Amino acid sequence: MLHTRTTPAQRRRAFREKLASGRLQRVPGAINPYSARLVQEAGFDAVYLSGAVLAADLGLPDIGLTTATEVAGRAQQITRVTDLPALVDADTGFGEPMNAARTLQLMEDAGLAGLHLEDQVNPKRCGHLDGKSVVPREEMTRRIRAAADARRDPDFLLMARTDARAVEGLDAAVDRARAYVDAGADAVFPEALSGEAEFEAFRKAVDVPLLANMTEFGKGRLLDARTLENLGYNIVIYPVTLFRLAMGAVEDGLRTIAREGTQESLLDRMQTRSRLYDVLGYERYAAFDSAVYDFTLPPGN
Repeated sequence: MLHTRTTPAQRRRAFREKLASGRLQRVPGAINPYSARLVQEAGFDAVYLSGAVLAADLGLPDIGLTTATEVAGRAQQITRVTDLPALVDADTGFGEPMNAARTLQLMEDAGLAGLHLEDQVNPKRCGHLDGKSVVPREEMTRRIRAAADARRDPDFLLMARTDARAVEGLDAAVDRARAYVDAGADAVFPEALSGEAEFEAFRKAVDVPLLANMTEFGKGRLLDARTLENLGYNIVIYPVTLFRLAMGAVEDGLRTIAREGTQESLLDRMQTRSRLYDVLGYERYAAFDSAVYDFTLPPGN
C-alpha cells in the first residue's frame, strides 16, 4: 500500500548518515504527496517541501501568510507516502522564539527529518527578490536556541537559513551563520549567493553541512550537482521546479482545450491511467480487499 514502511526516527538517522558521507544529497521539492512518491521512484535522496510552493498551491504569495499548522499538515501528508527523509521550509518559525520552538515540535510530530528557519523580518519574501530585511543577529540566535532546546529527537536536523548576503554582504552572512551554529543549528542554508566563488568562500568559512538552493530565475546561475559536490556542499534543493513544470503544462493544456475544443492532441503528453494506477499501487490494495482491484484496463490505457 502507498504509505511508508519506515519510522521517522529511521529516516532521520539515515539522513544524518547520508550527510556524513560527503556525497551531495539531491532533494527536489514536492508539490503534493503524489509527486513526493514520484521523487522517491526517480531515485533521489530526500524530498523537500517549499514554503513558496505550499503558499502558491493555496493561492497565496510567499510572504508568510501560511500557518504552522498548514505546513505541518502538508508535511504529514508527504511523510505518510515516502520512505525518503523529508525537509521542510518553516519560514521564520511563525512568530517569536516560543513559536519557533512549537513549530519544531509540530514538524517532528509530522514525521519530517528536518526543517530550516530563516532570519528574515516578517512578512518575509522570496529569498531571490530585492528589498529583503533581516532581523538582528541576536534575535535570530534566540529563534535557533529556542528551537534547539525544544527538539526531542537529536537526529532531527535543525538548519538555519540566512538571507543576509543580499542585505549585509557575504562576510556578514558568514558571521551570522557561525553565530547560528553556536546557538544550536546543525546545518546552514546560505540564501541567494551570487555565484560559484561565493559558494566556495562560504564553504571554506563554515564547518557544518551546507545547503545550496538551485531555484530557477534566481540571483545566480544554476550549478550542476557535480560542481556543488566538488565545492563541498551537502544538500542541493530544487524547490519550485516540479511546481513550475506542472503549472506550465496545466496552462498549456487549458489553452489547447480552449483553442481546439478537445484534449485529443494532449494525450501523448499525459501520464497514462495505467501509470497512475501503478504509482498508487492499486494491486497492493487488493491484498486487503479483492473488490478494490478486480478490473482489467483497456489496451493503451
